[in-house]
Amino acid sequence: MDKEERSEKARALHKQGCNCCQSVVMAYADRLPIDEQQAMDVAAPFGRGISGCREVCGCVSGMAMVCGLTGHTADVRPLIEKFRAEEGDIVCGRLLQMGKKPCPEMVADAAGMLAEIL
Repeated sequence: MDKEERSEKARALHKQGCNCCQSVVMAYADRLPIDEQQAMDVAAPFGRGISGCREVCGCVSGMAMVCGLTGHTADVRPLIEKFRAEEGDIVCGRLLQMGKKPCPEMVADAAGMLAEIL
């Protein structure tokens, strides 16, 4: 899948009820060394800024998980910085307060950023 397909898959997953972290992780389920149910389960508590605490955005957590599971750990910090530069922050509560983009769009952006390195 190319960048646009990964982005659209993540957006669609979010609209179907996956949280932000799950949406990003599941857009790359075919690239992960774990099965889809395990990926959904491990990503579940990281939605809504880690279990609804509005801390680190689930998109950011999802990018880090995919990087870790695919051996791209050195790419995590540059991805976080890119996300911060494009979205305005990496903290869920502040992103929601800014209202710059709705979550499905940030999920799509995060999945697209991952496609650039995987």
